Formats: sequence, structure tokens, C-alpha cells
Amino acid sequence: MRDRRQPMDRNPGRGGREFARGQVAGTWREAVAKTLMRLLAALATLLLVVGFATTALAHAALVSAEPASGSMLTTAPKAVELRFNEAVTPGAIRLIDGAGRARDDARVRASGETISIAIPPDLPQGTTVVSYRVISQDGHPIAGSVIFSIGTPTATQPDAMAERGLNALIWLARIGLYLGLFVGVGGVFFARWIAWSMTGTTVPSVALAIGLPSAVISLGVVGLDLLGLPLRALTTIAPWKVAFATSAGPAMLGAIATMLFAMMALRGLWYARVLAAVAFVGVGLSLAMTGHAATAPPEVLTRPAIFLHGLGVAFWIGALAPLVAVVSEPTAATLPVVNRFSRLAVPVVGMLALTGLVLAIVQLEKLSALVETRYGLILSIKLALVLTLLALAAINRFRLTPALASDHKTAPALKRSILCECAIALGILAVVAGWRFTPPPRTIVPETPLAIHIHTDKAMFQVLVSPGKAGVDDFVLQLMTGEAMPLAVKEATLTLSLPERGIEPIERAAELGPDGYWHVGKVELPFAGRWHMRIDALVTDFEKITLEDELEVAPP
Repeated sequence: MRDRRQPMDRNPGRGGREFARGQVAGTWREAVAKTLMRLLAALATLLLVVGFATTALAHAALVSAEPASGSMLTTAPKAVELRFNEAVTPGAIRLIDGAGRARDDARVRASGETISIAIPPDLPQGTTVVSYRVISQDGHPIAGSVIFSIGTPTATQPDAMAERGLNALIWLARIGLYLGLFVGVGGVFFARWIAWSMTGTTVPSVALAIGLPSAVISLGVVGLDLLGLPLRALTTIAPWKVAFATSAGPAMLGAIATMLFAMMALRGLWYARVLAAVAFVGVGLSLAMTGHAATAPPEVLTRPAIFLHGLGVAFWIGALAPLVAVVSEPTAATLPVVNRFSRLAVPVVGMLALTGLVLAIVQLEKLSALVETRYGLILSIKLALVLTLLALAAINRFRLTPALASDHKTAPALKRSILCECAIALGILAVVAGWRFTPPPRTIVPETPLAIHIHTDKAMFQVLVSPGKAGVDDFVLQLMTGEAMPLAVKEATLTLSLPERGIEPIERAAELGPDGYWHVGKVELPFAGRWHMRIDALVTDFEKITLEDELEVAPP
């Protein structure tokens, strides 16, 4: 399609030879454009196949730690072993001893799903913290700490203020990136392929100007987050190097190239429409290269779903700002542009709904996760905003747009409705950027119960406490003889007390479950600390076995 800003030569006085040359040039340009389109379509298909064939696994999670977090030890362990549910790459591993000193003599060894940290032999007594940041297969950082005490515990407090500042920057950079991809690239695509006019491209141009530096900053702060470095380290090579080594590196480079193509498509070049199409495809490709949803199995389903979902969002949100400009000053071309967009928007919305449903099913796994997890709550808020957006779009499609055909006075009402859509769309981008800080429910590994083993010559009791933190806990008692054979008892009682906080014994009767274990559910442990635990097992009317031990309850 010829750029509308370049009028056709309609001067009848030009000679036949000049006209023939123009015809040849036009034919040559069309042939080159078609060839470029075929090549770019083949390239996009190749990139999709390569991207979808990536074998990234699910989001990593810590399965177990040895020694377990919250352990009280008499001597320092030789090593701390962290086991994850998939192979991980060490990002930053720090050992802080009981004196509060960061140790640089701890050797780190990674082998598949396990990371081993050799502990120096001269570790002082007190609370030791092993802080870890590892890189998941989907390119996201997994951070946590294992805390154990050697002798008397000491207090440790993380630098929460610095972490909040980094998280805020990550969130803002992600919003800026979305603006560049969806508002910027989508707006340019609308101008070149739907409106056939550059009217209303000011907002997309500004969005691209915001999106490019945001993409660069996003890559740097990913490295800071992976390594646990402060913001001032952004000027060093370390965070950039580690970020490029993850899937976020190629994805951000793809996003930057996509926005650069869109910027070039803003210029009045004869191949601007080709560049706009390439940039539009690049939005889906860059999103499908990394992230929670893109790496969720089965990738043969989730990566194409992310690709198509990204294209749908760019088409819809990118059209809003140019549409506001088009209806602000109605002309004869206004109604055809609005009608073209409305006709295309219907199948696009259907595609968005279908791909969104597929991704939600994969990520949530069960409906209750919508309200039981942070990821689900963010999705619930997004769905509420999307439904509001759909309601406005329906009003525009079935009421205001048909009315525009007979009465141009409807244009202000249509403009106000589209502006409301713009505000809601911005809110959706801000909400969705919060997914960067919470794993999807499918990746959440249930916490390993706290295990206590009590053994005497007469009996052996195994106690599992879940989750082993201050709050509400469930106890499972496995009662055995001293030879590890099942111990037949008539009734069992669990008694807990916390003398250091003045909490007197709390006695709860256990119930025998169908699994052969004794269960005590919903036990309220209001404080963290070293609780005294006593288990009384009534063997006969005249014999009772009592075993006692300490239970270290971690903070919530």
C-alpha cells in the first residue's frame, strides 16, 4: 500500500517515457516488497520453531536443605547442601557467620540440582546465614536463605530497604518495556496497516522512546537481582554478564531490535510497512523467548500461546492512542478506519481470550489458586480490568461506531470511551508487571515438613510438623518400638509449651488416621522459638510411654 503522505503523480502532461519509467519503478518496488515479506515470514517461522523447541524447564524451587533451616547445632557442619527441583546455576552465594561477617572462604560447587557450600572450619558460634541466589532454567532468579545456629543464636536482619528499591526499579522498567512493545510497536503497526496514515503516532513515538532505555535497564537490574548486588553495581560488568547468560538476554535484545524497527517504520520510507510488520511479529517473539509462562511445559503449547497473546495485546492496546487522534478531528476517512479496526478486533479478542485461558490453566493448575496465591490474585485483578475493557470495547463496537456513520457528534463520546480504555490498559500493564515478583502456582513446591526423631531403647517416635513455623501447624506422629516396628497404642497425646515466653503446656489429643499414623491438626503456635514437646502413648491401661524433645519453630 502506498504511503498516504506521498501523493501519486497524476500530472497528465508528463511524457509516456517518464510514465513507463514510473510504472517499472513501481513494479520493481512491489516485487522487492513481496520478496522481503516472504523472507521475513520465513525468518519469523524459523525463529518460532527454534524458540518453541527450547527445552527450558519449570521455575526452580528449593526442595530441601541440609542442615535444615532453623537447625540448632553443637558444631559447624562441613558443608551446606541445597537441593532444587531442577538444575540451577549459582548466581550469588554468601555465607555470613555468627559474628556478622561475610565470609569469602566458602567454596561453592554445583552439580545439577544440588549446590554444595563448603563451610570453613573456624566458623564462630552464633546464627549463620547462607544466602543464595540461583538462576532458574526460565531465566528468573530464585533467592532465599538457610539459617542455622551453632550454639547460642544471634540476630540477623536483611537490608530490606535496598531490596525494595531494586524491586521498584525492576517493576518500573518492566512497565516501560511493555509501553514500548504494546503501545509503541502496536501503534506503529496500526498506523501503517489499519489507518494507512501517520495521524496519532505521537504517543507511540513517545512509548518507543521510553521502551528502549527501559529494555536496557531491565536487563541490568535482572543481573543485579541474580547476584544480589546494590543499585550502584549497575555500572559494573558483572550484572550485565550474568543477565546475558540467561534467557532474558536474547529476549531483551529481540525487544530492542523490535522497537528500533518500529522507529524506522515511523519514517516515510516505501518499505515502512514491511518494517512495521517485522516489528509487530518481533513483539510476540521476544515475549515467547523467556518468562514464567513461556517456559511452562508443554512448551509446544505455551510458547505459541504467548506469541499469539502478545500479538493480540499489541494490536488492541497499540490502536487506542491513534484511534483517539483519529476521532478527535473526524474526517471522511475516520469511519472507514474505525470500521476496519472494529472488524479485526473481534477475532483478535477471541484469540486473546483463548490463549489467555490456556496460559491460566497451565499456570494455576487449580481454580482455588486464583484466591490462594499472589500470582492468582494478580491474575484476578487483571481479569476484572480486562472484563471492564471488553465492556467498553463492546459499547464502541455495537453502539458508538454505528452511530458515527450517521452523526459525527458521536465522535466525542467515542473519544471519551477510548480514553477510558487507555487508562484501563495502562492499569493492566502495571498489574501484570507484578508477576515478575511471584512464581506461578504450578512451580510452588510444598514446604518440607519439620522432622523430629525421638529414640530410646523402649520406643521410637517420628514427628512431622507442617509447615514448622509460627502460626497454625499440623502434627503427624509415627509411633514405633525401639526396633522400628509399629507400636500399637490405645491413645496418644501431644503436649507443647514455650517456657521462655511464659506459655504453659498445651495438650491436644491425637487421632489415628487411615494411614496408620496419629494426627493432631490445626495446632496454634503463636510464637517462634524453642518449644518443649512431649508425646504420651498409652499402650495398655497400666502402661504409658512418654518421650520428650525440643521443637524449633521458625518465624512465619
